[in-house]
Parts: sequence; structure tokens; C-alpha cells
Amino acid sequence: MAARSGPRRRFSPLTRRILFLNMVPLLLLAASVLYLDDFRRGLIAAEMESLTTQGRIIAAALGEAAVSIAESDDEEADDRLAPDASRQVLRRLVEPARLRARLYDYDGTLLADTRSLGSGSFSVDIDILLPPGTPPNVLQHALDTAIDLLTGGIGPTDLDLPLYRERAQTNARDYEEAVAALGGETGSAVRRDGTGQLSISVAVPVQRFRQVLGALLLTSDGRSVETSLRAVRRDILHLTAGVLAITVLISLYLAGTIARPIRRLARAAERVRLGGRTSIGGTLGAGQALATAIPDLSKRGDEIGDLSASLRAMTEALARRLDSIDRFAADVAHELKNPLTSLKSAVETAARVPDPAVREKLMAIVLDDVQRLDRLITDISGASRLDAELSRADAETFDVAALLEGLCEALAAVAKEGQAKPVYEGPAGGGLFVSGVADRLTQVFRNVIGNAQSFSPPGADIRVGVSRDRAWIVVRIDDEGPGIPEDKLEAIFDRFYSERPANEKFGTHSGLGLSISRQIVEAHGGMIAASNRLDKQGARFTIRLPAA
Repeated sequence: MAARSGPRRRFSPLTRRILFLNMVPLLLLAASVLYLDDFRRGLIAAEMESLTTQGRIIAAALGEAAVSIAESDDEEADDRLAPDASRQVLRRLVEPARLRARLYDYDGTLLADTRSLGSGSFSVDIDILLPPGTPPNVLQHALDTAIDLLTGGIGPTDLDLPLYRERAQTNARDYEEAVAALGGETGSAVRRDGTGQLSISVAVPVQRFRQVLGALLLTSDGRSVETSLRAVRRDILHLTAGVLAITVLISLYLAGTIARPIRRLARAAERVRLGGRTSIGGTLGAGQALATAIPDLSKRGDEIGDLSASLRAMTEALARRLDSIDRFAADVAHELKNPLTSLKSAVETAARVPDPAVREKLMAIVLDDVQRLDRLITDISGASRLDAELSRADAETFDVAALLEGLCEALAAVAKEGQAKPVYEGPAGGGLFVSGVADRLTQVFRNVIGNAQSFSPPGADIRVGVSRDRAWIVVRIDDEGPGIPEDKLEAIFDRFYSERPANEKFGTHSGLGLSISRQIVEAHGGMIAASNRLDKQGARFTIRLPAA
């Protein structure tokens, strides 16, 4: 019969752990990349918004304070930006913001540039120095250098940015955002210079009474964006280091909870292969069962715990089977030795006895011993194949009440004159179902009924009853024989038990019938037991089988 398998888990604890550990680093990596890209775009957009606001404020101031108003009555005369006044106003307003500002006339001519002092051939280029600060420590500097090497100095949003170029004689038409400002619109652009640094530009129109007088171009070098982005990258690197440390610890934990127990099980399995066994204090019949030293990890509640429990059950069953085979071999040797000894003695005596009558008796003994040996070998062969046949047989559901009713009728019909006959006393029409191998259970019922017939007096009835007791189907077989000694109620199921009726010829039975019956019943998950009847003289055999 096939063993029942345990419940299957769709997602086991180990599978969930492995999925979790594999997915978390990937999710963190994906989230950090998306977060950095969006964060960089947000910083650039915020910088553009800030430059636009500042540009509008400065442009409004220029439109009010740095305009040369036309005094002619000519309608074509326009108000113009005053170069000197524009430079003074522009420098005062832009200097606190530390930006580069360029002012272009309405025809695109550069009027003022905060990076130049003076005008014309007397101008001097200047650059804004960063305020003094605390220099980074060696570790932070090394970390920033590593980040720059990993990112290549260019973030993901810089890959498609145009290159910033500045001509010696610059004009508003060199910058598309300045051209848009001269047209009365606000323009912006993001570029990168030759060193990979960001260049963010915003151009706003300088107007007076809706008349565009010029364009104001504000440029930021993007250092604040890079500084903020580098700080975020540094934080993410710290987070990654922490996650890596946690991952290493979790990996060590998994190694301890998975690899180490598996190694223990492997070493124990190797000891099993080499034949090392230790007593676990269990019992098998009247003897002590032995099992291999497989560690008990069943409390884990995962596949390794299930494996440990299965290995323990397997090795315990194997140890019991080996012990059973050892005892069976010893019992077989003992039982075969008796008829062989008798046969040898009879043959040797027959060779020396001249009397034909004595010789004929000796030959009868030889024939009986040969028949006994044949019967023993047949029963032993059947018993040795029983476990293998039961393990390969397919279980089926059948009505045990109907089977017993038919069996009793058949055995009563072939019973010899004066022999005890079985009488069925179960429910008519059946209806009591068990799952198993019908032929083998029929063999059990035949063995027990045949045993009862051999002990019952002539003309007695053997009552066969069957009923249901909750989850069990209970079969009771009562005879009217002498009963069983109380100290032999368990021993009668031992192999080659030899106590038989006084009028039975020696060697008629092998003594394996009840032992085989118990083996079959237990293979079906049931129990068989013997007792003495309390209502009258006789023995009772009770067979309990799981109901289907």
C-alpha cells in the first residue's frame, strides 16, 4: 500500500525567504536609480524656477531704473537701455545671488556682463569665488571620488544635453533662450560645459510699458545641483553599505539554518550507510527497536524539518525491518532444523534396519518431514514477499461486510462433516467500507476462521460479526474452543508459534498464519488482538480497520 503523503505547501517558508532576499536588493537598486533621476530633474527644475523669479525681478528693476527715455517728438524714437546705468544696477542686484548675468540690447548687442569689469578694451574678466568652508575629511573625499568615478561625472539627465559654447564676441542670437526673451517670452536651457558641469540658463525680457528693451540672461553653473546630488548619492551609498551588511548577516543566518542542518543530516546519512546505529528506546513487539542517529529537526516547520522527520521515520522503519529480518532468519533456521534433523535421523536409521515394516514406518516419517519442509518453505516464501506485494498493490474501496458474508457461506459449504462452521452475524446487505487489498484481507479472515475451526469442538458455530465504531470497522470472530492462556494472548502472533490442538497431526501448520495476518492488518493501518470470551468458553479475535 502506498504511504500517505503530508500536506503540500504552495509557498514554503524557505521559498518566501529566498524570494525576499533576492528581491530586496533589486528593489532597492531600482528605487535608488529612479529616485536619483527624478531628484536630479527636480533640482534642475527648481533652479530654473528660482532663476526665472530672480530674472523677472531684476528685469523689472532695469526697466524702471536703467532706461534712457527718448526726448524727441519723433514717433520712431524708442526708449533704450542705458549701458552705464544698466551695469551698475545689474551688478548690485546680481552680486548677492552669485549668478552670472548678461544684458543684451533689443538688437542683440551685449550691454553688460557681471563677469567683466569696465567696458570695451578696458574690461577685465572676473569669476566668483566660493565662500570658505570646512574642507571634507579624507574618507568623505575618497567617497566623493569613488562616486564620481562610478557615475563618470555625468548624471543620467546629462547624456543628451547640448554642449555650452561661449564666443569671444557674444550676441543674444548665440543663445536660443535669449532670442525667445527678445521676442517677449521667457526662455530657458540646460547645457554642460567641457568639464561636464551643468550650465542652467534663463532669459527674461526687459520691458517698459510692454516695449521690449532687451533680454536679461541669468546663468547658474549647477554646483548646487551637483552638491545636493552628491550628498544624496553619498547617503544612498551609506544605505547600500548598511543593506549589504544586513544581507551578509542574513546570508550567514541562512547558512546556519539551512546549510548546517543539511550537513548534519548528510553526516548522519553517511553513518547509516556505514551501519552505525544507536538505540532510541522504542519497542518492536517484545524487543527494543533500533534507529539511526538522525537529528530531530521537525520543530523547524519547514522543508528541512520535514526532511529530518522523513529520514528519522525511514531509518527507524529500516532498523525495524533489519531486526525483523534477523529474527525471521533465526526463526527460519530453527524451524527448518527440526524436520531436517528428523529426516536425517530417519534416513540414517532406515539404511541400517533390515526389517521392512520398520523401514516402511521410517519412510513414512521421511515423507511427513519432506511435506513439512515443503509447507514451511512455501509459507516462508509467502511471508518474505508480503511486504513487497503490499507496498506495490493499489488500494481499493470495498464492502467488508459483503466480503465476510460471502466468505462465511463459502467456508460453511466446503466444511467437512462435523467440522465447526462459520456463521455470519453482521448487517445484511453490507454497507461497511474499508480501503485496502481485498485478497490479502480475505487471507486474514481465512486464517483466523481456519484457526478457530481447528480448536472448536465438532458441530460448533464460529460467529463472525462486523460493525462500525466511529472511524473504525470492527470484525469479531468468536469460537467455542478451549480459549487461550492469558500469558499467550500476544505470543500466538509470533512467527512459528507451535501450540496446536492435541488431536492435530504434528507439522500440519507452519505457525506463520497469525503472524502473517497481523502483518497484513497493520499494513492496512489496523490492529488485530486476541482475547477470551467472557460470556462463555472460547476465544475472540478482534480486527479493527480504518473505515473508508
